[in-house]
Amino acid sequence: MVKSNNCLTFKVRRCMPELIYPAEPTPIELKPLSDIDDQDGCRFQIPMIQIYRGDPKMKNRNPAIVIREALAKLLVPYYPFAGRLRECPGRKLVVDCSGQGVLFIEADVDGTLDQFGETLVPPFPFFEELLYDVPGSSEILDSPLLLVQVNRLSCGGFIIAIRINHTMCDGQGMLQFMTALGEMARGASKPSMLPVWQRELLLARDPPRVTHTHHEYDEVANSNKSNISLGEMVSKSFFFGPFEMSILRRYLPTHLQSCTTFEVVSAAVWRCRSAALSSNPEECMRIIFPVNGRSKFKPHIPVGYYGNCVVVPVALATAKDLLTKPLEYALELVLKAKSYVIEEYIRSTIDLLVTKGRPHFTSINTYFLTDLTQARFNDIDFGWGKAMYGGPAVEDVFSRIGNFYLPFTNKRGEFGVVIPMCLPKSIMEKFVKELDNMLMKNATHRLRTPKL
Repeated sequence: MVKSNNCLTFKVRRCMPELIYPAEPTPIELKPLSDIDDQDGCRFQIPMIQIYRGDPKMKNRNPAIVIREALAKLLVPYYPFAGRLRECPGRKLVVDCSGQGVLFIEADVDGTLDQFGETLVPPFPFFEELLYDVPGSSEILDSPLLLVQVNRLSCGGFIIAIRINHTMCDGQGMLQFMTALGEMARGASKPSMLPVWQRELLLARDPPRVTHTHHEYDEVANSNKSNISLGEMVSKSFFFGPFEMSILRRYLPTHLQSCTTFEVVSAAVWRCRSAALSSNPEECMRIIFPVNGRSKFKPHIPVGYYGNCVVVPVALATAKDLLTKPLEYALELVLKAKSYVIEEYIRSTIDLLVTKGRPHFTSINTYFLTDLTQARFNDIDFGWGKAMYGGPAVEDVFSRIGNFYLPFTNKRGEFGVVIPMCLPKSIMEKFVKELDNMLMKNATHRLRTPKL
């Protein structure tokens, strides 16, 4: 029995998990991942969710059968997904392309889409029922690389819940795979964009040459003063539409007015979050944001490449400077960090990862913000039209240090972005106060948040 957003309950009845194999024979081989793929920061599972309304024209089609068959066909060109990860000396990951298959679950939900509430944003508290964690399936090594559960609703709609091993792909790669799955479900014989492996393009140089400073991988002692600790966690979603952005831009000088919404919001949220977290004004606070490196190479990384091609530049400042200096100070730090990302910086990052044993990025006093406004998961169509919601199922897989930045249209019809956030209750209260204060200095009413 699962409780939904409006406190109603519903039942999920699952069939036994099954393995889906490629529809045709595929190569049996070992395929090494790139040296970006196998860093510690990618060794986790990404949970995603796609929500669809019913379509009277499709009433005789079972979405579970459609997607199961499409998945088997797609695993022919994307055959590495049907393999298993192995770890070689030096913690190097390779895919054993053995055709062992991906996990698939068919389920029925005794409920309707209306029960999920009017506003569809993460977190989805019922997600653990919509995507069953098959025992033994969630390990990074020697486990299925993909888990899909198709949940049919009593109203005719359905929900696809997905868990994918991040070492195999980044956000763009995942969108490419899911888009192709939709194409196959609609009857295509092959994806419109064929997959490209070529992970050797992002291997370390021989010998490795670290030519840039990479503070994102600094070894930082945990002071336990401003790091988020366990405790009562609360979730809120913060909407930044035309009204909120007009206020934030009033803080900026003329030469920064052309900055993107993401850059401005990143600076504002980093500033307010640091104020809520830090008890020591001299502590170093960080913001990390993934940057897609595909276009930074000459020639560019080939179209169809679905591996990880993201680096994570970091901006640093003391809590005191963030809080006492104007918003433009934080914004200029964000812009400077983004400017680091050129081909040589990416090559230097790869070389550092190899020489330091594939470390995780620094999480102490770090805010990790991922821009998904261009990753249009809601456009993915399995034959029932575009999704009501498509994208992350939780606030962020790094929920205590990070958030997703998502496109959103509120009830007024205003288009903007929403940041779903999860923080300890006391810190959330401080964050809301800081954000409200920033906006109220130039406005007569408070920040509007989507009602969940």
